[in-house]
Amino acid sequence: MCLVLFTLQPESEHPLVVAANRDELYARPTHSAHRWAESPQLLAGRDLSAGGTWLGVTSTGRFAAVTNFAEEGDAGELRSRGELTKSFLLGDMPSHEFAHQLDGTKYRAFNLLVWDGTNLAYTSNRGITEDLEAGTFGLSNAALGSSWPKITSGVVALNQELAAGPTADGLLRLLADASVPSDRELPSRGRPLELERQIAPRFINGEEYGTRASTAVIFSTRGISFAEQEYGPGGAIGNRCDLYVEIES
Repeated sequence: MCLVLFTLQPESEHPLVVAANRDELYARPTHSAHRWAESPQLLAGRDLSAGGTWLGVTSTGRFAAVTNFAEEGDAGELRSRGELTKSFLLGDMPSHEFAHQLDGTKYRAFNLLVWDGTNLAYTSNRGITEDLEAGTFGLSNAALGSSWPKITSGVVALNQELAAGPTADGLLRLLADASVPSDRELPSRGRPLELERQIAPRFINGEEYGTRASTAVIFSTRGISFAEQEYGPGGAIGNRCDLYVEIES
């Protein structure tokens, strides 16, 4: 994932609501969101290069999502970050324990969110590990709390959607915002200005690299509403998946 907007309200009707965009090369082989044949409790997309996933939920009420950091360099012998989400989703370890015992040295730079139905934990091998309190957050290709334009504007848009009552269509609409922020708002990472402009919007509309999927996840006390809209080069609209996962009692 390259943008994860989420709100945590443990005592509410919707304890966790997530709106996320996956930005990736269109050439990278991918299986869109589906129930995995060997693990039918898991609903997630699949990276066919390494076998993991960037975001998923389970019928046991678990959720996980991962983003990378904008770092250069060869991955070498480091493992795929998609293993992190897959391992948590297919396991039964509490999120607090999973996040705190994780050996991040085996992976390239990542942010990871894990939710066990009660507790939402954040961890990164470029930052801190913490159990999150109630609130609305945005996460991209930098540590949690970074004030990139797509994060700050996305949090505002998510709060507006929540005030009206969260819907999958509403979450997908806010993820489709392709407006480019002003140059003075762009992060300073030593990269060419034109590149920063291209990847600054919530929705990246490119020919070789761009937003390949937008995903809306709404947890309730009884189940999970899951919607994913696929996109092709140039923002071409692809298939949409809408599923409801009943949480096992």
